[in-house]
Amino acid sequence: MKLDIIQKLKEHDLKVTPQRLTILDTLNRYGHASIDEIYKEVKKVHLSISLATVYKNITSLLQVKLIKELALNEAKSKYEIIKEPHSHLICKKCGSIEDINLSEQIEQNASKLASAKEFAAEETELNIYGLCKNCKQNN
Repeated sequence: MKLDIIQKLKEHDLKVTPQRLTILDTLNRYGHASIDEIYKEVKKVHLSISLATVYKNITSLLQVKLIKELALNEAKSKYEIIKEPHSHLICKKCGSIEDINLSEQIEQNASKLASAKEFAAEETELNIYGLCKNCKQNN
């Protein structure tokens, strides 16, 4: 993972800094993390890092499409490392996020719907909101 991240940073002309590596490592471990969660984890390793530095790094990583923002209904955005197309199951109670594979059929149907409206779709994202297994059992 680390060598792959270093290679991707270099491909996008971004310096390979310890802070960036820690941010990306945090996202890799968490899967999905808010700025606050990322900052908390990075601060454990880089004691003098500021929240502004984390924001600047997140912005840089977003611009070169190494990570993506997952804007959530009524909650702070979360961030994830870009990987194969997928959807999310998002718990409205605890905020947990689980990746699920986005089938080719859903992606093709979304493209057809967009084309019918003369809209050039560039990506398809599907978020499904509800209750996770744990919250459903404790409800």
